Amino acid sequence: MNDLSNYRKSYEKSELLENTIPEDPINLFNLWFHEVEDFGANGEVNAMTVSTIGLDGFPKSRVVLLKKFSEEGFIFYTNYNSEKGKAIAENPNVCLSFFWQEMERQVIIKGIAQKTSENISDGYFDSRPDGSKLGAIVSNQSEVIPSRVFLEENLKKLEKEFEGKPIPRPENWGGFLVTPLEVEFWQGRPNRLHDRIRYKIQSDFSWKIERLSS
Repeated sequence: MNDLSNYRKSYEKSELLENTIPEDPINLFNLWFHEVEDFGANGEVNAMTVSTIGLDGFPKSRVVLLKKFSEEGFIFYTNYNSEKGKAIAENPNVCLSFFWQEMERQVIIKGIAQKTSENISDGYFDSRPDGSKLGAIVSNQSEVIPSRVFLEENLKKLEKEFEGKPIPRPENWGGFLVTPLEVEFWQGRPNRLHDRIRYKIQSDFSWKIERLSS
């Protein structure tokens, strides 16, 4: 057995206090996102974990890239026929989470996922490099395949087929907008007395702010 009980770190980089936060969680998310970006975080600041309840009844999490956020919510793109796409179609309750180690911060978002409009999906797909467009077409995401060579050979065929031609967005590929119902901000603090602030949407669409024990 690998004993990790001595893996410890003191969190001392920042604080999260009620008298310094906005009334809207999207504004705080925007502030944190750009602070992490300006801090020079390694990797992709927009990398997030998407958790769904699968068709087999088990939760499953995977890392995807956030592509847009606004007062409406958080948008990412995927193959609608993938495991997560099918899971969301069956149960749109999802959880998004960000962990920004460099600034000792975490954000957890509970929300409802729904497909974005075709115009939004088309617009993002058109902005992608041709290689990414073809990859979206050639990959039946989450399906069992015989080998990597199978994928690469199919990609070569598509490259020839679409050489010099516009590449259309597949109908089974597009965006999901996650409308937040709860947003929790976690800031690491010394002695494991971390700051946890939760925003919960109310019936009048205002946000209730609560502090949680660490």
